[in-house]
Amino acid sequence: MPATRYRRVLANRRTRQLLLLGFAIRIPTFGVSVLLTIHVVETLHRTWSQAGLVAAASTLAVALSGPWRGRLLDTLGLRRVVAPSILVTAGCWAVAPFVGYVPLLMLAALAGLFAVPTFTVIRQGIIAATSDEDRRTALATDGIIVELSFMLGPVIAIAFGGHFPTSWVIFCLEMASAALAALLWWIDPPIRQALDEEAAADVDLPRERWVTPRFLAVCLVGFAAVVVLSGSDVSFVAAARHFDASAQLGLVLAVWGLGSVLGGLVYGAMTSPPPMFALLVLLALTTAPIGFAHGVLGLCVWGFVAGLFCAPTMTASVDALTRVVPERVRGEAMGWHGSFLTLGGALGGPLAGVFIDRHGFAGGFASVGLTGAAIAGLGAVMVGARRGLRSRRAGLPASSQALGTDVETARRAD
Repeated sequence: MPATRYRRVLANRRTRQLLLLGFAIRIPTFGVSVLLTIHVVETLHRTWSQAGLVAAASTLAVALSGPWRGRLLDTLGLRRVVAPSILVTAGCWAVAPFVGYVPLLMLAALAGLFAVPTFTVIRQGIIAATSDEDRRTALATDGIIVELSFMLGPVIAIAFGGHFPTSWVIFCLEMASAALAALLWWIDPPIRQALDEEAAADVDLPRERWVTPRFLAVCLVGFAAVVVLSGSDVSFVAAARHFDASAQLGLVLAVWGLGSVLGGLVYGAMTSPPPMFALLVLLALTTAPIGFAHGVLGLCVWGFVAGLFCAPTMTASVDALTRVVPERVRGEAMGWHGSFLTLGGALGGPLAGVFIDRHGFAGGFASVGLTGAAIAGLGAVMVGARRGLRSRRAGLPASSQALGTDVETARRAD
């Protein structure tokens, strides 16, 4: 029964603890990301471009630090990595909300370089706490938690920002984030399962041993999915303004998020889910037609359909990652994967914005949807070519390995 999988996941005390902590720790993260833009524009009286520069500096810093901090997790462990991050980020954000624009820009970038790798830690902890059979369901549950945090965080931040100075709201949210990170440090959940002697002896596994076309294809899927999602965010805003329905934007985004939650629930309960490339294509090709909507109802309907493939695509990407790299280097691999996601988020909005300026909101949805589909095709070709080469070397017909199988199947075929 599908519900049995979720019961097993939620009955696991460690998994349940990590899911709850992940939900709490991501709310201020998503909330600050929105409120910081408002703070720069309304409190510091700067332009939207300058607000975007702060977000870009922080985003780029997080992307650059992901692999480095992931590798430190692999070699030093959770507590020795998280403790300095908490001290640096808490120190930066204790000052940043109360200074001028240039110091804020510099402090936001510094905090990004030392950001606590909560997404990586939470997911590694969940993977370590669950069996292979329940891994996909556990990751799907975490994906749903991310969606709920994404929906709730900005609402809370904007609500408090409307009644109190944005500087103090940012300060409180960041201090709450630091306190929750400290709780994560105190709990110190295992982030890998017990390693066998051979894996334990392989302290410094060379990157060329695990940075393979399959790994890069997984990262491309995550990158493309976030390009589609971040571009859709901007396009939904443009569509609401086009229909003079900005007040109903929250409803549209909530319906979009509801579709993602339901899609994630179904995906996590499936015994034979679609491969990640197929999910990415479905996400991309259901996003592109949102531009045909003729009003708020149309946006809700099309957004709900596209949302059904949001959480499943992201979960499939993370699940595939855990199966194509050795556990010993999973932290660094997840760091690289997270950097691809971050860069996808940085690209999707501007890409959609360029086409919105030229072709309206329909151009925004079409641009990111078609980009996602093109990247899915590129990733499938990468994996298919590698698989065909391996098949020829093994003397097997390439046709015996269908392109639609997932990355783990290809790995076993190797």
